[in-house]
Amino acid sequence: MEPPVTFLLIALLILVSAFLSLSEISMAAARRLKLRQLADAGDARALGALEIQERPGNYFTVVQIGQNMVAILGGIVGEGALTPYFVSALEHVASAKAAATIGFIASFVTVTSLFVLFSDLLPKRLAMVSPEALVLRVVGPMRLWMWLLRPAVWIFDSLANLLIRLFRLPAERDDRVTSADIRAMAEASAQAGLMALGEQQMIENVFELETRTVESAMTTRERIVYLLLDDSDEQIRSRVAAQPHSTYLVCDQNIDQVAGYVDAPDLFQRVLQNESISLKEQPAGGLLRKVLIVPDRLTLSEVLEQFRQAHEDFAVIVNEYSLVVGIITLNDVMSTVMGSLVAPGDEEQIVRRADGSWLMDGLTPIGDVTRAIHADPALLPQRGQYDTLAGFLMVMLRRIPRRTDAVSWGSYRFEVMDVDGYKIDQVMVTQTDGDAAEKVAEPAAEG
Repeated sequence: MEPPVTFLLIALLILVSAFLSLSEISMAAARRLKLRQLADAGDARALGALEIQERPGNYFTVVQIGQNMVAILGGIVGEGALTPYFVSALEHVASAKAAATIGFIASFVTVTSLFVLFSDLLPKRLAMVSPEALVLRVVGPMRLWMWLLRPAVWIFDSLANLLIRLFRLPAERDDRVTSADIRAMAEASAQAGLMALGEQQMIENVFELETRTVESAMTTRERIVYLLLDDSDEQIRSRVAAQPHSTYLVCDQNIDQVAGYVDAPDLFQRVLQNESISLKEQPAGGLLRKVLIVPDRLTLSEVLEQFRQAHEDFAVIVNEYSLVVGIITLNDVMSTVMGSLVAPGDEEQIVRRADGSWLMDGLTPIGDVTRAIHADPALLPQRGQYDTLAGFLMVMLRRIPRRTDAVSWGSYRFEVMDVDGYKIDQVMVTQTDGDAAEKVAEPAAEG
């Protein structure tokens, strides 16, 4: 075979091998969601790619047949094409036998390098960068080759299916998208600058609705502004003016005897019409409404479902002893989802200080704590026994924390900075050089 023809044949084999490599990686890396969007927009090529991804056996059989044939032909043609040139160049500096050996090795290395670079590395990198765009270009020719090589494909595919059944291997790709997949995609988009960090946080918060309990988003018992059935008109007006809210819990004698709730607009309407306000009167259209009572172990997702079924947006949370532990509104749940995308009405629960430490409210949900310090929540000790930072400290100390008490977990130190009665107001979190073993620091001696 003439040298120009041989070189042309090598170049053709490299192109065929590059096409096969590109076809293989682009089909494997193409995202089904992206292809589905293109197919829904009317792209028949995307629909064909989706059909192949559902049953990719024949497709990859054609790829492997082609790549092995090209590799064999490339070795035969390449060795015969380049070896004489290397031998003739080396005969001036080496013996004929040595020149022949070195020439063969040089020819083999050269041809192999050309195939590795131009038919393997380069096309595969291109296919990984934009798999969807490339798979649309190769799916048509590959389907033609699947038809032309149908007998050989059937034989090899049948043998492969037999081996798969024999070794009980999965025959189809699992294309289910889990919450972890969506979180990973959102994180990757945020790191690439395609998604705002607040939007990524909102996506993570949506999935946390299934695990976060109502206690992580409720207004706690000591912060509830409530009215009593026996309150006079003047007492009600004074309380509403001093502590304005959209909804007020109404109790009989004490907070644990819940009677219902009233909406602030209903109270304002009475005021504007110069009517007296009485919570005891219950004619049609009275002020007092029946309140939704939910247990404290519900998740935020379950509370949303309760709101939907009851057509309410306000609920009282009670524990197993029927004592009120807090209240929660639909706005509380939505604020948990939206996170930093909405302006909080209260002071931020987590503040990053200039020295790298964090100042956190004791009622900060433990999920927000681990996210802020970039810790793995799955490694938390006795996970599930607490929902807030204060609960974490109580479980670790096995008692009510006092000011200056400290807990070490992993490479982080949690020090109680301020306590109001039995309520933990502020906790300082610092990163230390300690090992990953958890320990509880000795409480500071009281003076």
